[in-house]
Amino acid sequence: MQRSWVLLRGLVREQRHWEDFPEILQSHFPEDEILLYDFPGNGHRYKEQSATSIHEMMDDLRTFVKGSKITHPVHIIALSLGGMVAIEWMHKHPDECAASVLISTSLRGLNPFYERLLPANYLTILRSLFFPGDLYKTEESSLNLISNIASQDESKKELIINNWVTYAEQCPVSGMNGIRQLIAATRFRVPKQRPEVPMLVLGSLSDRLVSPECSLTLAEHWHIPIETHSLAGHDIPLDDATWVCQSIEQWLKE
Repeated sequence: MQRSWVLLRGLVREQRHWEDFPEILQSHFPEDEILLYDFPGNGHRYKEQSATSIHEMMDDLRTFVKGSKITHPVHIIALSLGGMVAIEWMHKHPDECAASVLISTSLRGLNPFYERLLPANYLTILRSLFFPGDLYKTEESSLNLISNIASQDESKKELIINNWVTYAEQCPVSGMNGIRQLIAATRFRVPKQRPEVPMLVLGSLSDRLVSPECSLTLAEHWHIPIETHSLAGHDIPLDDATWVCQSIEQWLKE
């Protein structure tokens, strides 16, 4: 049966920030459909106002999926803040969700704020939102923060940073929209009941943006399978897309 995958990015990032992950995912699942989505305030929707609640983000996402004429439950791959939206969707409308892969996400009620966003990064994130300055340096700092592998490959690093500078020039996310998305992420709490949808957690033990404990705690709390990468940064699909796809393949076979 053909699956429909919906890919959800994180804070102030857009669908193009997946880079080559959608193509690699498609190569692993050639018969499946892949949908890329931008939250209000990000990407081609950068002129829209971002939501301040995960529930609002979920409602917007559901409208997008319905407009895509999909009539069967979807498979979700969600990174960071996107994982919170996926959890809300599975919690409120489990009949619309076939399965979900939650990557590097965190939930209030399971981990303290200083694990959900490591304190060493507070100033860097606020500066990037309100005082971006030189875009190349800003995007280089962002890459170094969320990547441990791609950021060490000089040719790949240069390509990614130049891409991200282009995205920022074409679709600049406002500082206020960034704050609104942060508010949504901060306010969202773990549902009291585990969603009745199959879930896989992917986390990195070397995540320097969010504590690795967040993925481990989530998997333990809901008794769901977890795979951990030893070297990747917060953006595991950017650092090791093949590992992500292989982990998903193996999980779907089980």
